[in-house]
Amino acid sequence: MSLPNEFRFSQASLQDYVDCARRFQLRHARRLRWPAPQVSPALEYEHHLQRGAAFHRLIQRHLLGFPMEPLSPLVSDPLLRQWWQSYLEAAPGNLPVSSYPEMALSAPVGRFRLVAQYDLVAVDQGERAVIVDWKTTIRRPDRATLRDRLQTRVYPYLLVRAGALLNAGQRFRPEQVSMVYWFANFPEMPEWYNYDDDKYGSDHDLLSELIAEIAGRLDERHGDALLLSTDQRRTCRYCEYRSLCRRGVEAGLLHKRQDVSADHIAESMLELDFDFEQVAEIDYG
Repeated sequence: MSLPNEFRFSQASLQDYVDCARRFQLRHARRLRWPAPQVSPALEYEHHLQRGAAFHRLIQRHLLGFPMEPLSPLVSDPLLRQWWQSYLEAAPGNLPVSSYPEMALSAPVGRFRLVAQYDLVAVDQGERAVIVDWKTTIRRPDRATLRDRLQTRVYPYLLVRAGALLNAGQRFRPEQVSMVYWFANFPEMPEWYNYDDDKYGSDHDLLSELIAEIAGRLDERHGDALLLSTDQRRTCRYCEYRSLCRRGVEAGLLHKRQDVSADHIAESMLELDFDFEQVAEIDYG
């Protein structure tokens, strides 16, 4: 099966492909829903996702100017209240003055489009832009793990490519862009990454080649033949398709996951329900 020309790539779908080409095909190309929990215990994981979504909504409302006083009493969950208080007391400081929460950007890469939904882009026009990503992971990933994630490459790259409207019509130079991951469970330990021309060029090559490779591999298949699975069995433990691939039936434990998997799974699944057609309204590149 070939990808339609209107298919939108994202950091989550690209990460799925890098982790397991078969999962990319099942989840994003075929959009196959499979009735298996991704993480165990399922109810605790569901609560974790709901709490994370509520946390992002609270921050969005705060950044849009809603008064804090009416918001805080709405936080009844103890852990969510802890995250919210940590955000109020220890969110990244010295950010640019103009805030754009839940900003979506899009740019063409080859015959497809690359899209991103940012938690926050903060801008001082003509000077700098900071991408902020709120993470609710139970464990804090190390710097190398975060650096190697596609999100750390897609988000700055796409802001340079498609963020001109946020900068008075001028493209941001790569060195004007930085990105910070802020962890609700580790508020005093954010992780910052600076961008530059070399990283931008490297990311352009990587993303162009990766998207072309995915499209080419799918074009080479016939009918519904599936791509080969990953050999990393630990990846399968946190994949809902493991039983379909005959890689076991039990989900991995939430509290033993040591990377950004929980947030990535949520982002990847949410994209199946997000209408990226709306990004065209703010398509700058």
